[in-house]
Amino acid sequence: MARSQVDQGTRLAYHRHPHHLIVWATSATVTVRTDARDWLVPPTHALWLPSGTPHAVDVLHPGDSCTVAVDAARCPITWVEPIGIVITPLVRELIVHLDRNPRPDPTRTRVESLLLDLLEPTASTIVHVPLPIDPRIRAIADELIANPADQRDLAAWGHEVGAGMRTLTRLFSNETGMTFARWRTHVRIRAALTHLAHGASIGATARAVGYRKPGAFSEAFFRITGQSPSGWSPVMVGNY
Repeated sequence: MARSQVDQGTRLAYHRHPHHLIVWATSATVTVRTDARDWLVPPTHALWLPSGTPHAVDVLHPGDSCTVAVDAARCPITWVEPIGIVITPLVRELIVHLDRNPRPDPTRTRVESLLLDLLEPTASTIVHVPLPIDPRIRAIADELIANPADQRDLAAWGHEVGAGMRTLTRLFSNETGMTFARWRTHVRIRAALTHLAHGASIGATARAVGYRKPGAFSEAFFRITGQSPSGWSPVMVGNY
């Protein structure tokens, strides 16, 4: 178990670990970037990183973070790729218990086993966005991830990156498996999770991620997550 306070703007370059990791930003918001994906880790979720996975970390919102290292040789979980997991109230309390009771004993062993049994994958579209490789659309992607409220269409972006709209349309489809509009919607909804997790209203969240009308935002949120923003129930955020 490792807990730390992280500051906004903190960056960890690409590295890897010999053990599996559960990366949970208990009150911070971080992104974890692997070779092909950019994962958002809000306080409501954690990210399972299999041992040996190269990854980089960026802190978007300051706060506390918690990392659980799991012995790869003895772990019953067989997930071979990074995957988002839900921090339910029970999972949260089990992690808290392990952090507060570090001494090895039979009770701790049972808690560790129960924690691993209860880890539940979440819909991957909630916490990751496929990242393109072509430098022209990667530049667009990086700017939109930094500012999801940017309203520019592909024609306007084309002037900035020096490519035609047809070329950009084809590249987005080929490299992300989505149209530009759908990819941007995923970016916006992913960013919205952070605002909602920190207590922002639906209206304020909608504006922060580029929607002028809360109704349009709610429709897009439901389309991507299967839930309404008002029904999104974040796990208690804060120190433990």
